Amino acid sequence: MARNVLGNPLVPCSTDPMTGFFRTGTCDTCGDDRGMHVICARMTSAFLEFSARAGNDLTTPIPAYQFPGLQPGDYWCICLGRWVEALEAGVAPPVKLEATHASVREFIDLEVLQKHAVR
Repeated sequence: MARNVLGNPLVPCSTDPMTGFFRTGTCDTCGDDRGMHVICARMTSAFLEFSARAGNDLTTPIPAYQFPGLQPGDYWCICLGRWVEALEAGVAPPVKLEATHASVREFIDLEVLQKHAVR
């Protein structure tokens, strides 16, 4: 059973829209997940704009992949590296700790995540 950054069972991030590498609603991962889609984040306008400028437009729907496009307030499993880039740029989106995969702790201190936790 997958664990979250708090050491408890990983809970769903979002099922509307359906998220996760496996599109199960959780930010679970495996060796094939090269992007490490392990951080459950609440989308903000600032982050969505940042991500689009960085080459990953998350707002435009892609029906072929059943991707509805994201809006501020949506929860989504984002790549670890993109969240770190956003943190460094001052636009890191809030993190739902209970739904963020434990593997994140290998790269980001829990204290940093807690400062950016969904309130």
